[in-house]
Amino acid sequence: MIKKLSSFALLVLSLLSINTAVACTDIVVGKKASVDGSVIISHTDCGDDCRIRIVERHKYPDGAMAPVYWGIQDVRLPLDDNGEVLGYIPQVKETYKYFHSAYSHINEYQLAIGESTTSMREELKFDRKDAKQIMTIEQAQIFALQRCKKAKDAVKLIGSLMEKYGFLPSCVGESETLSIGDPDEAWILEVFSVGGDWDPESGKPGCVWAAQRVPDDHALIIPNWSIIKEIDLNKPNEFMASPNYKSFAIEKGYYNPNSGMPFIWQKAYAPILREWATSRFWLFYSTVAPNYCEWPNRKLTSPFQGMNPYIQYVEDVDIYPFSVKPEKKLSVQDVMAFQRSTMPGTIYDQTSDPDWYIPKDGKMVKSPLTTPFPTTAMRELLDINHRRNISRGGYGMVAQLRSWLPDDIGGIYWVFLDNQYTAAYVPIYVGTNEIADCYKIYNPDKYDEKSIRWAFDFVDNLCYLRWQDAIEDVREHRDPVEARFFSEIKDVDEQYLKLAKHSSRKAKKYISELTVNRMHEIHDMYLELRNILITKYTNNHQGS
Repeated sequence: MIKKLSSFALLVLSLLSINTAVACTDIVVGKKASVDGSVIISHTDCGDDCRIRIVERHKYPDGAMAPVYWGIQDVRLPLDDNGEVLGYIPQVKETYKYFHSAYSHINEYQLAIGESTTSMREELKFDRKDAKQIMTIEQAQIFALQRCKKAKDAVKLIGSLMEKYGFLPSCVGESETLSIGDPDEAWILEVFSVGGDWDPESGKPGCVWAAQRVPDDHALIIPNWSIIKEIDLNKPNEFMASPNYKSFAIEKGYYNPNSGMPFIWQKAYAPILREWATSRFWLFYSTVAPNYCEWPNRKLTSPFQGMNPYIQYVEDVDIYPFSVKPEKKLSVQDVMAFQRSTMPGTIYDQTSDPDWYIPKDGKMVKSPLTTPFPTTAMRELLDINHRRNISRGGYGMVAQLRSWLPDDIGGIYWVFLDNQYTAAYVPIYVGTNEIADCYKIYNPDKYDEKSIRWAFDFVDNLCYLRWQDAIEDVREHRDPVEARFFSEIKDVDEQYLKLAKHSSRKAKKYISELTVNRMHEIHDMYLELRNILITKYTNNHQGS
């Protein structure tokens, strides 16, 4: 992060918590709500396969078919193996270059996609072995990145694929929400299952889906929960939906058209709100738009307050809007700060549990072992309530989409691996032709010093030796490097444009080498951080 954070970033870092398989948080910022005029799409806690590789453009003959895979997220498969083939769809004549991972995020035209698994009604879940649906959300993302340049086109394509081939949930059997952006606009696409008895020969859509455009001066959060409310298809520049988006709810008894009540998509298809979503809804909107309404007060005044459910608010999901105009414009750094949040200062703060406190010099202070990421064993030993951090682990990104620059340099794909709280973000320009090998290597079953994911994980684990002090060492080494990446953006833009005037090949070579060198720099820094932490906090120094 940069040395001088905005007030939003400082507040978020002094505020903020997430867990389980549905732990992805997306933040979307419209171009008129961002500090620099970029559209921002972000995604945390992605699937297992954090390895990043470039899939180049490819041309196909007439009549070619594209395989539809199950297993794209499987990190234990070889790098170029996407798993089991479930079926085929017609291939296009030429596909675009994109960056591949468990949930592929961005292509060469600055089309970016973030994903967040959402909850749906239990009766809509099904066992894939008994069903005919074949289109997972991660596969649909790949098809969109290969075939589309604009967000609206990607929404239409994904919706049509899900209707024709059937939506196949791949994350704990739940529904999905995508944030899809290009340098000009952003859309939210939500997809729900129609159950396991769907037949492609029936002529009925294989899903229900709806999409809403994000106002340019708004920002929003997707905390593993549906956010679309009323839908007005008379406004095609603001809404899109499958033909059965309402009729399916009527058929299932989720909505009574004779009730006199408006059809609310969110209430029709999502179950009762869960705390994992409430905490993030509350944190984001009360932070970026504190005067929007009278938000529940969840600031911590005592270490015991978070343990008392009787004083906590239980609000309806209606209190949280689809999106909101932030009172201060947001930057990429602000979004990163939110992604790193652990909710200190709130009732969700796991470091404020009274069991962390020890007597010292006549008063109670936090143990130096206090961590915002207590393991299951630590929670059981200390009897700590489990709460969800925004920062959690896996991998994730912030896509900075800039319309005033050529795509190659305009799109910056800021990526972290492992736990973003202790790891570093690296900027990948979408025009790059290379990814450093250290970002393509990861086997969760075997440590490998050549893997940057393992380097981040090693440092993260060493922090547990003396967390409160070790995290400061991490910030001391990491933050200036991230700050330099941001400070160099203008110079990199200018150098690219200067080279591109004479040779696009040299301009691409410049940003490719820059991207790879920065990846190696981060890797080397974390290998050195490993040595620093084990030397400084070895148990040989801990005393008896």
